[in-house]
Amino acid sequence: FQAEDGIRDCLLSRGLGDVYKRQEAHMTIVNSWNEWDPLKHVIVGTVENSNVPPMEPALEPKISKDSGMVGSHGPRSQESIEKANIQLENFIKILEANNVRVDRPTPIDFTKAIATPDWNNEGQFGSMPPRDVILTVGNEMLEAPMSYRCRWFEYLAYRPLLEKYYDEDPNMRWESAPKPRLTAESYKKNYLPEGITEEERYKKIEDRDMILTEQEPLFDAAEVLRFGKDLFYHNNFTSNLKGLNWLKRHFPKHRVHQINLPGDLIPTHIDACFTPIKPGLIIINPNRKISNEQRKIFDDNKWEIHEAAPSIHNSPPPMCYSSIWLSMNVLILNPKTICVEASEEKMIKQMESFGMDVIPVPFRDAYAFGGSLHCATTDVYREGECEDYFPNQP
Repeated sequence: FQAEDGIRDCLLSRGLGDVYKRQEAHMTIVNSWNEWDPLKHVIVGTVENSNVPPMEPALEPKISKDSGMVGSHGPRSQESIEKANIQLENFIKILEANNVRVDRPTPIDFTKAIATPDWNNEGQFGSMPPRDVILTVGNEMLEAPMSYRCRWFEYLAYRPLLEKYYDEDPNMRWESAPKPRLTAESYKKNYLPEGITEEERYKKIEDRDMILTEQEPLFDAAEVLRFGKDLFYHNNFTSNLKGLNWLKRHFPKHRVHQINLPGDLIPTHIDACFTPIKPGLIIINPNRKISNEQRKIFDDNKWEIHEAAPSIHNSPPPMCYSSIWLSMNVLILNPKTICVEASEEKMIKQMESFGMDVIPVPFRDAYAFGGSLHCATTDVYREGECEDYFPNQP
Protein backbone atom coordinates (compact mmCIF):
# COMPACT_ATOMS: atom_id res chain seq x y z
CA PHE A 1 0.00 0.00 0.00
CA GLN A 2 1.03 3.60 -0.48
CA ALA A 3 0.72 6.93 1.26
CA GLU A 4 -2.68 8.58 1.68
CA ASP A 5 -4.24 9.82 -1.57
CA GLY A 6 -3.51 13.48 -0.91
CA ILE A 7 0.21 12.94 -0.35
CA ARG A 8 0.49 10.53 -3.26
CA ASP A 9 -1.33 12.96 -5.60
CA CYS A 10 0.90 15.78 -4.43
CA LEU A 11 4.05 13.77 -5.11
CA LEU A 12 2.90 12.49 -8.49
CA SER A 13 1.03 15.46 -9.96
CA ARG A 14 3.11 18.34 -8.64
CA GLY A 15 6.49 16.63 -8.39
CA LEU A 16 8.93 16.75 -5.50
CA GLY A 17 10.02 20.27 -6.42
CA ASP A 18 6.69 21.68 -5.31
CA VAL A 19 6.86 19.65 -2.11
CA TYR A 20 10.18 21.30 -1.29
CA LYS A 21 8.73 24.73 -2.11
CA ARG A 22 5.96 24.10 0.42
CA GLN A 23 8.54 23.12 3.00
CA GLU A 24 10.70 26.15 2.27
CA ALA A 25 7.59 28.26 2.82
CA HIS A 26 7.30 26.57 6.25
CA MET A 27 4.34 24.49 5.27
CA THR A 28 4.34 20.87 6.34
CA ILE A 29 3.89 17.48 4.77
CA VAL A 30 4.11 14.53 7.15
CA ASN A 31 5.54 11.46 5.41
CA SER A 32 8.19 9.01 6.63
CA TRP A 33 8.15 5.25 6.13
CA ASN A 34 11.64 4.12 7.12
CA GLU A 35 14.93 5.12 8.75
CA TRP A 36 16.99 5.83 5.59
CA ASP A 37 15.07 7.63 2.81
CA PRO A 38 16.25 11.23 2.18
CA LEU A 39 15.44 13.30 5.27
CA LYS A 40 13.94 16.76 4.64
CA HIS A 41 12.16 17.74 7.87
CA VAL A 42 12.87 16.70 11.45
CA ILE A 43 12.21 17.61 15.08
CA VAL A 44 15.37 18.06 17.19
CA GLY A 45 14.93 17.99 20.97
CA THR A 46 15.93 20.59 23.53
CA VAL A 47 17.59 20.31 26.94
CA GLU A 48 16.01 23.40 28.50
CA ASN A 49 14.30 22.83 31.88
CA SER A 50 15.61 19.26 32.04
CA ASN A 51 15.43 17.34 35.30
CA VAL A 52 16.87 14.20 36.88
CA PRO A 53 13.68 12.40 37.95
CA PRO A 54 13.17 10.77 41.34
CA MET A 55 13.09 7.01 41.66
CA GLU A 56 9.88 5.28 40.55
CA PRO A 57 8.90 1.69 39.64
CA ALA A 58 9.85 1.89 35.94
CA LEU A 59 13.21 3.55 36.65
CA GLU A 60 14.47 1.31 39.43
CA PRO A 61 15.78 -1.57 37.28
CA LYS A 62 17.20 0.82 34.68
CA ILE A 63 19.54 2.86 36.87
CA SER A 64 22.96 1.26 37.08
CA LYS A 65 24.86 1.59 40.35
CA ASP A 66 27.82 3.32 38.66
CA SER A 67 25.73 5.93 36.81
CA GLY A 68 25.96 8.52 39.60
CA MET A 69 22.17 8.84 39.51
CA VAL A 70 21.10 6.53 42.35
CA GLY A 71 19.50 8.63 45.09
CA SER A 72 19.92 11.84 43.09
CA HIS A 73 17.20 13.95 41.53
CA GLY A 74 16.52 17.58 40.71
CA PRO A 75 17.27 20.13 37.97
CA ARG A 76 20.13 19.41 35.60
CA SER A 77 23.06 21.75 36.16
CA GLN A 78 23.23 24.92 34.08
CA GLU A 79 26.77 23.96 33.02
CA SER A 80 25.58 20.62 31.60
CA ILE A 81 22.68 22.35 29.80
CA GLU A 82 25.00 24.91 28.23
CA LYS A 83 27.44 22.24 27.01
CA ALA A 84 24.63 20.17 25.53
CA ASN A 85 23.13 23.25 23.85
CA ILE A 86 26.39 23.97 22.05
CA GLN A 87 26.38 20.49 20.54
CA LEU A 88 22.66 20.55 19.71
CA GLU A 89 23.02 23.89 17.92
CA ASN A 90 25.97 22.56 15.95
CA PHE A 91 23.95 19.46 15.01
CA ILE A 92 21.12 21.68 13.78
CA LYS A 93 23.54 23.71 11.62
CA ILE A 94 24.77 20.46 10.08
CA LEU A 95 21.23 19.32 9.32
CA GLU A 96 20.26 22.66 7.82
CA ALA A 97 23.43 22.69 5.70
CA ASN A 98 22.16 19.38 4.31
CA ASN A 99 18.79 20.91 3.37
CA VAL A 100 16.90 19.49 6.36
CA ARG A 101 14.26 21.70 7.94
CA VAL A 102 14.48 21.62 11.76
CA ASP A 103 11.72 22.28 14.30
CA ARG A 104 12.10 22.31 18.10
CA PRO A 105 9.68 21.34 20.89
CA THR A 106 8.47 23.87 23.46
CA PRO A 107 9.74 22.57 26.81
CA ILE A 108 7.57 22.75 29.89
CA ASP A 109 9.16 23.09 33.34
CA PHE A 110 10.21 19.50 33.92
CA THR A 111 11.46 20.28 37.44
CA LYS A 112 7.86 20.67 38.66
CA ALA A 113 6.16 17.93 40.65
CA ILE A 114 3.22 16.23 38.92
CA ALA A 115 0.25 14.13 39.99
CA THR A 116 -2.69 12.13 38.69
CA PRO A 117 -5.55 10.63 40.74
CA ASP A 118 -3.38 7.47 41.05
CA TRP A 119 0.09 8.75 41.97
CA ASN A 120 2.37 11.76 42.37
CA ASN A 121 5.98 12.33 41.27
CA GLU A 122 8.38 14.95 42.64
CA GLY A 123 9.77 15.83 39.20
CA GLN A 124 9.81 14.95 35.51
CA PHE A 125 12.42 14.35 32.79
CA GLY A 126 12.92 16.55 29.69
CA SER A 127 12.39 16.93 25.95
CA MET A 128 15.74 16.11 24.38
CA PRO A 129 14.73 12.67 23.00
CA PRO A 130 11.67 13.24 20.75
CA ARG A 131 12.25 9.80 19.24
CA ASP A 132 10.91 8.30 22.49
CA VAL A 133 7.66 10.27 22.40
CA ILE A 134 6.50 10.51 18.77
CA LEU A 135 6.36 7.65 16.24
CA THR A 136 5.99 8.75 12.60
CA VAL A 137 4.59 6.12 10.24
CA GLY A 138 3.71 7.46 6.80
CA ASN A 139 1.47 10.49 7.29
CA GLU A 140 0.74 9.65 10.94
CA MET A 141 2.46 11.01 14.05
CA LEU A 142 1.58 8.91 17.09
CA GLU A 143 2.08 9.89 20.74
CA ALA A 144 3.44 6.83 22.56
CA PRO A 145 2.09 5.46 25.90
CA MET A 146 5.38 5.56 27.81
CA SER A 147 5.88 3.60 31.02
CA TYR A 148 7.66 6.24 33.13
CA ARG A 149 5.54 8.40 35.41
CA CYS A 150 8.15 11.16 35.11
CA ARG A 151 7.42 11.28 31.36
CA TRP A 152 3.61 11.30 31.59
CA PHE A 153 3.29 14.97 30.53
CA GLU A 154 6.24 15.03 28.12
CA TYR A 155 3.92 15.01 25.10
CA LEU A 156 2.94 18.59 25.97
CA ALA A 157 6.30 19.85 24.68
CA TYR A 158 5.39 18.55 21.21
CA ARG A 159 1.76 19.67 21.09
CA PRO A 160 2.49 23.10 19.50
CA LEU A 161 4.29 21.37 16.63
CA LEU A 162 1.66 18.65 16.18
CA GLU A 163 -1.08 21.26 16.14
CA LYS A 164 0.84 23.23 13.49
CA TYR A 165 1.44 20.17 11.30
CA TYR A 166 -2.20 19.17 11.59
CA ASP A 167 -3.34 22.63 10.47
CA GLU A 168 -0.88 22.80 7.57
CA ASP A 169 -1.18 19.26 6.19
CA PRO A 170 -4.79 18.13 5.51
CA ASN A 171 -3.59 14.53 5.14
CA MET A 172 -1.67 14.37 8.43
CA ARG A 173 -3.03 11.91 11.00
CA TRP A 174 -2.46 13.00 14.59
CA GLU A 175 -2.95 10.00 16.88
CA SER A 176 -2.34 9.06 20.49
CA ALA A 177 -2.16 5.60 22.02
CA PRO A 178 -4.32 5.08 25.15
CA LYS A 179 -2.94 7.22 27.94
CA PRO A 180 -1.74 4.76 30.61
CA ARG A 181 -2.69 5.05 34.27
CA LEU A 182 0.69 3.68 35.47
CA THR A 183 -0.65 2.41 38.77
CA ALA A 184 1.29 -0.16 40.80
CA GLU A 185 -0.50 -2.82 38.72
CA SER A 186 1.60 -1.86 35.68
CA TYR A 187 4.85 -3.00 37.32
CA LYS A 188 5.97 -6.33 38.75
CA LYS A 189 6.43 -6.23 42.49
CA ASN A 190 9.89 -6.95 43.86
CA TYR A 191 11.24 -7.40 40.32
CA LEU A 192 14.85 -7.16 41.51
CA PRO A 193 14.85 -8.72 44.99
CA GLU A 194 17.69 -8.01 47.34
CA GLY A 195 20.58 -10.37 46.73
CA ILE A 196 19.71 -11.19 43.10
CA THR A 197 22.85 -12.10 41.18
CA GLU A 198 23.93 -10.76 37.81
CA GLU A 199 23.55 -14.26 36.37
CA GLU A 200 19.96 -14.40 37.62
CA ARG A 201 19.25 -11.00 36.07
CA TYR A 202 20.57 -12.13 32.68
CA LYS A 203 18.38 -15.24 32.94
CA LYS A 204 15.30 -13.06 33.54
CA ILE A 205 15.98 -11.13 30.33
CA GLU A 206 16.63 -14.32 28.37
CA ASP A 207 13.29 -15.67 29.62
CA ARG A 208 11.60 -12.36 28.59
CA ASP A 209 10.73 -11.58 32.19
CA MET A 210 10.62 -7.77 32.19
CA ILE A 211 9.60 -5.16 34.77
CA LEU A 212 6.31 -4.26 33.06
CA THR A 213 3.09 -6.25 33.47
CA GLU A 214 0.45 -6.61 30.76
CA GLN A 215 -2.06 -4.41 32.60
CA GLU A 216 -2.19 -1.80 29.80
CA PRO A 217 -0.39 -1.06 26.50
CA LEU A 218 3.03 0.48 27.17
CA PHE A 219 5.86 1.38 24.82
CA ASP A 220 8.27 4.17 23.91
CA ALA A 221 8.24 5.19 20.25
CA ALA A 222 11.99 4.40 20.21
CA GLU A 223 11.13 0.70 20.57
CA VAL A 224 9.91 0.67 16.96
CA LEU A 225 12.05 0.59 13.80
CA ARG A 226 10.31 1.31 10.49
CA PHE A 227 11.05 -0.72 7.36
CA GLY A 228 8.25 0.41 5.07
CA LYS A 229 5.48 -2.17 5.29
CA ASP A 230 7.20 -3.90 8.25
CA LEU A 231 7.62 -2.54 11.77
CA PHE A 232 9.97 -4.18 14.28
CA TYR A 233 9.09 -3.84 17.96
CA HIS A 234 11.57 -4.42 20.80
CA ASN A 235 10.02 -6.06 23.88
CA ASN A 236 11.99 -4.99 26.99
CA PHE A 237 11.96 -2.72 30.07
CA THR A 238 10.01 0.09 28.37
CA SER A 239 7.61 -1.91 26.19
CA ASN A 240 5.24 -4.77 26.89
CA LEU A 241 3.44 -7.33 24.73
CA LYS A 242 0.12 -5.52 25.08
CA GLY A 243 1.82 -2.55 23.44
CA LEU A 244 2.85 -4.82 20.57
CA ASN A 245 -0.72 -6.07 20.26
CA TRP A 246 -2.05 -2.50 20.25
CA LEU A 247 0.30 -1.52 17.43
CA LYS A 248 -0.76 -4.54 15.37
CA ARG A 249 -4.39 -3.50 15.71
CA HIS A 250 -3.61 0.16 15.06
CA PHE A 251 -1.56 -0.51 11.89
CA PRO A 252 -3.50 -3.43 10.35
CA LYS A 253 -1.92 -2.92 6.90
CA HIS A 254 1.56 -3.28 8.36
CA ARG A 255 3.34 -6.42 9.53
CA VAL A 256 4.50 -5.82 13.10
CA HIS A 257 7.25 -8.16 14.35
CA GLN A 258 8.50 -8.79 17.87
CA ILE A 259 12.26 -8.58 18.45
CA ASN A 260 14.04 -9.68 21.64
CA LEU A 261 17.76 -9.17 22.12
CA PRO A 262 19.01 -10.84 25.33
CA GLY A 263 22.48 -10.12 26.65
CA ASP A 264 21.89 -6.79 28.38
CA LEU A 265 21.01 -6.24 32.05
CA ILE A 266 19.05 -3.10 31.15
CA PRO A 267 17.36 -3.78 27.79
CA THR A 268 15.69 -0.68 26.40
CA HIS A 269 15.47 1.14 23.10
CA ILE A 270 16.01 -0.79 19.90
CA ASP A 271 18.04 1.96 18.20
CA ALA A 272 21.11 1.21 20.32
CA CYS A 273 20.80 -2.52 19.68
CA PHE A 274 19.67 -3.15 16.13
CA THR A 275 20.22 -0.40 13.55
CA PRO A 276 19.35 -0.42 9.83
CA ILE A 277 21.89 1.52 7.76
CA LYS A 278 20.33 1.20 4.30
CA PRO A 279 18.09 -1.30 2.50
CA GLY A 280 19.57 -4.76 2.93
CA LEU A 281 22.05 -3.88 5.70
CA ILE A 282 21.74 -3.83 9.51
CA ILE A 283 24.23 -3.62 12.36
CA ILE A 284 23.54 -5.42 15.64
CA ASN A 285 25.02 -5.00 19.09
CA PRO A 286 27.43 -7.96 19.43
CA ASN A 287 26.44 -8.41 23.08
CA ARG A 288 22.72 -8.70 22.30
CA LYS A 289 22.09 -11.72 20.14
CA ILE A 290 19.07 -12.26 17.93
CA SER A 291 17.60 -15.79 17.81
CA ASN A 292 17.63 -17.81 14.62
CA GLU A 293 13.84 -17.73 14.66
CA GLN A 294 13.70 -13.92 14.74
CA ARG A 295 16.61 -13.57 12.33
CA LYS A 296 14.91 -15.72 9.70
CA ILE A 297 12.92 -12.87 8.11
CA PHE A 298 16.19 -11.02 7.39
CA ASP A 299 17.98 -14.09 6.06
CA ASP A 300 15.04 -15.06 3.85
CA ASN A 301 15.06 -11.59 2.28
CA LYS A 302 18.86 -11.42 1.87
CA TRP A 303 19.50 -8.70 4.44
CA GLU A 304 23.05 -8.63 5.82
CA ILE A 305 23.41 -8.43 9.62
CA HIS A 306 26.85 -7.21 10.76
CA GLU A 307 28.12 -6.89 14.31
CA ALA A 308 28.53 -3.23 15.19
CA ALA A 309 32.01 -1.86 15.70
CA PRO A 310 32.70 -1.37 19.43
CA SER A 311 32.61 2.05 21.01
CA ILE A 312 35.95 3.68 21.76
CA HIS A 313 34.60 4.57 25.23
CA ASN A 314 34.63 2.29 28.26
CA SER A 315 31.75 4.04 30.00
CA PRO A 316 28.97 6.53 29.24
CA PRO A 317 29.29 10.16 30.38
CA PRO A 318 28.32 11.00 34.00
CA MET A 319 24.62 11.15 34.90
CA CYS A 320 23.67 9.24 31.73
CA TYR A 321 20.97 6.55 31.54
CA SER A 322 22.35 4.91 28.42
CA SER A 323 25.18 2.50 27.67
CA ILE A 324 28.35 2.91 25.61
CA TRP A 325 26.37 1.45 22.68
CA LEU A 326 24.97 4.88 21.92
CA SER A 327 27.74 4.63 19.33
CA MET A 328 25.09 2.76 17.26
CA ASN A 329 22.55 5.56 17.68
CA VAL A 330 23.23 7.13 14.29
CA LEU A 331 21.03 9.36 12.11
CA ILE A 332 20.78 8.51 8.42
CA LEU A 333 20.25 11.50 6.13
CA ASN A 334 19.88 9.41 2.97
CA PRO A 335 21.03 5.97 1.75
CA LYS A 336 24.55 7.35 1.18
CA THR A 337 24.98 9.82 4.07
CA ILE A 338 25.02 9.19 7.82
CA CYS A 339 25.66 11.24 10.97
CA VAL A 340 27.86 9.49 13.58
CA GLU A 341 29.06 10.80 16.96
CA ALA A 342 32.40 12.43 16.21
CA SER A 343 34.53 10.56 18.76
CA GLU A 344 33.35 7.11 17.61
CA GLU A 345 36.23 6.46 15.22
CA LYS A 346 35.57 2.73 14.89
CA MET A 347 31.93 3.27 14.00
CA ILE A 348 32.92 5.94 11.47
CA LYS A 349 35.33 3.53 9.78
CA GLN A 350 32.71 0.77 9.74
CA MET A 351 30.17 3.07 8.08
CA GLU A 352 32.75 4.10 5.50
CA SER A 353 33.42 0.42 4.79
CA PHE A 354 29.71 0.11 3.93
CA GLY A 355 30.11 2.87 1.34
CA MET A 356 28.52 5.59 3.47
CA ASP A 357 29.61 9.23 3.52
CA VAL A 358 30.03 10.01 7.22
CA ILE A 359 29.35 13.36 8.89
CA PRO A 360 31.03 13.38 12.34
CA VAL A 361 28.84 15.17 14.92
CA PRO A 362 30.14 15.90 18.46
CA PHE A 363 27.32 14.88 20.80
CA ARG A 364 28.56 13.24 24.00
CA ASP A 365 27.69 16.31 26.09
CA ALA A 366 24.04 15.74 25.14
CA TYR A 367 23.97 11.99 25.92
CA ALA A 368 22.85 12.42 29.54
CA PHE A 369 19.67 14.19 28.44
CA GLY A 370 18.30 11.15 26.62
CA GLY A 371 20.65 9.63 24.06
CA SER A 372 22.50 10.30 20.84
CA LEU A 373 21.69 11.50 17.32
CA HIS A 374 18.78 9.19 16.50
CA CYS A 375 17.22 9.66 19.95
CA ALA A 376 17.52 13.45 19.64
CA THR A 377 15.33 13.55 16.53
CA THR A 378 12.03 12.34 15.17
CA ASP A 379 11.11 12.38 11.51
CA VAL A 380 8.47 14.63 9.98
CA TYR A 381 9.25 14.16 6.29
CA ARG A 382 11.40 11.78 4.30
CA GLU A 383 11.11 11.35 0.55
CA GLY A 384 9.65 8.05 -0.59
CA GLU A 385 6.62 5.84 -0.19
CA CYS A 386 5.75 2.69 1.69
CA GLU A 387 7.67 -0.22 0.15
CA ASP A 388 7.93 -3.92 0.92
CA TYR A 389 11.51 -4.76 1.89
CA PHE A 390 10.59 -8.27 3.11
CA PRO A 391 8.50 -9.85 0.34
CA ASN A 392 9.54 -13.38 1.32
CA GLN A 393 7.40 -14.13 4.38
CA PRO A 394 5.14 -17.04 5.34
